Amino acid sequence: MQAIDYSEIYVSSIQGRYVTYDHLNQFISSLSIKFKVVTIGESVRNESIKSITFGNGPKRILMWSQMHGNESTTTKAIVDLLNYLQLKKVDALEIGNACTLKIIPILNPDGARDYTRVNANKIDLNRDAHDLTQPESRILKKEYDAFDPHYCFNLHDQRTIFNVGKTDQPATVSFLAPAFDVARNNSPSRKLSMQLIAAMNSELQELIPGQVGRYDDGFNANCVGDAFQMRGTPTILFESGHYVGDYQREKTRELIFYSLLKGISTIVSNSIEEFTVEQYLSIPENGKQFVDILVCNDTTLNKDLGVKDMVPIQYKEVLKNGEIVFVPMKHVFDMTPVKIFGHKTLNLHDEEDLNWLKNNDIVKLLD
Repeated sequence: MQAIDYSEIYVSSIQGRYVTYDHLNQFISSLSIKFKVVTIGESVRNESIKSITFGNGPKRILMWSQMHGNESTTTKAIVDLLNYLQLKKVDALEIGNACTLKIIPILNPDGARDYTRVNANKIDLNRDAHDLTQPESRILKKEYDAFDPHYCFNLHDQRTIFNVGKTDQPATVSFLAPAFDVARNNSPSRKLSMQLIAAMNSELQELIPGQVGRYDDGFNANCVGDAFQMRGTPTILFESGHYVGDYQREKTRELIFYSLLKGISTIVSNSIEEFTVEQYLSIPENGKQFVDILVCNDTTLNKDLGVKDMVPIQYKEVLKNGEIVFVPMKHVFDMTPVKIFGHKTLNLHDEEDLNWLKNNDIVKLLD
C-alpha cells in the first residue's frame, strides 16, 4: 500500500457527531462509476437505506455502520475509506482485484436522524438478529445472505466511560471477536476474527500505544455479531471511543480509518496467519472507570483522594437544532470502581477550576 497523508483523503464536508443521509448523499453521489450505489430497503419511517459496493475480487467483506443511530464515528471513517479508494488508484486496484467490499453506511437512518441508539420503533437493532422484528434487521440479514461474506465488520461507537484494563488510558478504540456460544469457546471463524483484530491492533499501537481495549465477550444470540459468528463468518466488532479532547471524534475517526485499511490490507495480502490468538488475548479488557469531568474537593491540592471525595460528571448528548449539545449530569456508576479517572479533573479549591465549573453551569450539580 502507498504511504498515506490522511489530510488528503479526509472528507472535511462531513464532520461532528450528528450524521444522517442528508450529510452523506452529496458525497455518495460524487463517487465514480466504480462504486455501485443501491437502495437496499427502507426504514420504519420509509427512509432509504443504501449500500455501496466496490471491487470484484473473490474475498467478500460486508460492513455496516450506525446500526445504533447515535454512533456515527465509524460512518465518517467509512466515508474516508471510500474517498481513499477513489483517490489512491493503485491501492484501489489492488484491493478491488482481491476483494469485494459491500458497505452500508447508515443501517438505522431513523435513529441517525433522531440521534438515538434505537430505531423509530424504539428497538435496539443489535438485539434483533434472531427475532428479526424490524425492517432494518431484515435488510441486513437479506444482504448478508445474498452477499455471503467471508468477513463482517460491525461498526459502532462506545461511551467515554471506558478505560484500558485498570489504567488511566482511555479506550480510544476497542475491538471484539464475538462469541458464538455461551461458553465463549473458539471456532475457526472466531479465531480468524481474533487474528485480524491482532493485525489492526499492531497498527494502532504505533499510533495510540496503550489506548486499545478489548470489549466484553458475553454471548447473546440476538446480537448481530454473535449471530453471524454462529454461522461461521468471522465477524469483528469495532468500537470508536474517546481520544483526549476529541468529543467530536475526528481523531478517533482517523484511527478507525487506519484500522479498516489495515484489516482490508491484511486480507488482501493473505497475511492473517502472521498474527495470533494470543496477541488478541493480550489486549486488555475494557474497564469502566472514566467520567467526562471529575470534580475534587481537595484543600491540599495534591492529596491522593478517595472516591468519596469526588463528584463524577458525565455528559448527556442531546440533539438541538441539528447539532449535538453536551449537557453535564451527575454520574451514577453501576458498580463504583476503586479508582475513578476524569477526562477533565477539576478542583473546587482552585480558583481557575472553580470559575470553569461556574461558567459551564456545573456548580449546581455539586450539592
